[in-house]
Amino acid sequence: MTRNTSQPSGRRLEDRIAWAVRNADGVVAIGVALVIGVLDILDDNFDNNIVSGATLLVLAALVYGSLTERRRRMADIRGATEGTSRAIEDLAMVRTLSGAEVGLAHEKARRNTTRWVFKGGTGTYLRAVTLPECVEEVKRQRRSLSMKIDILNPADDRVCTAYARFRRTFGRQGDAGVHPEWTVERTRKESYATVLAAAWHRQRLDTLEIDVHLSSVAPTLRFDLSDTCLIITQDDPRRVSLYVERGRPLYDYYVTELHQSREQAVKLDLREATPLSDEPTVDEARRLLDRLGLPLPTSFTDPDVGDIIDRALRAEDPYRR
Repeated sequence: MTRNTSQPSGRRLEDRIAWAVRNADGVVAIGVALVIGVLDILDDNFDNNIVSGATLLVLAALVYGSLTERRRRMADIRGATEGTSRAIEDLAMVRTLSGAEVGLAHEKARRNTTRWVFKGGTGTYLRAVTLPECVEEVKRQRRSLSMKIDILNPADDRVCTAYARFRRTFGRQGDAGVHPEWTVERTRKESYATVLAAAWHRQRLDTLEIDVHLSSVAPTLRFDLSDTCLIITQDDPRRVSLYVERGRPLYDYYVTELHQSREQAVKLDLREATPLSDEPTVDEARRLLDRLGLPLPTSFTDPDVGDIIDRALRAEDPYRR
């Protein structure tokens, strides 16, 4: 049985030809040098001008090869520089905000947005500023808005206790008498108030779609995401906040992250909410929460429910001094 060796031989020939093409400058220089050298040795009458010209030709070929290699190196350097520039740009995709810049960033984010995604503790700033301002903007522009709110589950004693402890431990110092202490009861009231506020606003604006999700995980950061940006804040406005423009990878990452968080939370169906008057009564608030499957604790008195209603519709900006 004969072995077919033509294919490997052909492959080797192709490799050699390809090598010669890639190194044409060197091949030419070596070839000319060999030809002239042999002729010079065999023929004593060989014209010195031809030798000199051939020498120049060889040198020119070597210079050409050197320039070609330099161009290749420059192309590699440009490629590496572009890669570095992209890496630096990605690192700079997060901008820091402080002081009044945070409020201005939120105000800009609310303009013309068709969606707002919030994930945080109890949504106090959401009730006081974001929700009513977004509603006014929607009314002014006569457009629709989709809001997704992810807050603590007020019926989960464990997560409310953990969040209250976190806020007491890492909250703002020196604010005694200005901001009430974070207790489990206050945490529950704030979350109940956000649910009530969402239902109240939804019933008054047909183009407003709101989904409320109740989480059993206590967050340490707040996320506000609009069509144009993502803003990440903390409970203390004196701390640095983060701003990410849409189109940056981190924005897309958090779109997915926030979606997954909501998927693991309890969703309330606000379409089942009972009607609320312009000034909701205690009985209306109780009926609404019962209908949503989120009944108030038996320890909550009518004054406690009245406090929840005030927090829902007349919340104060927690960062305004």
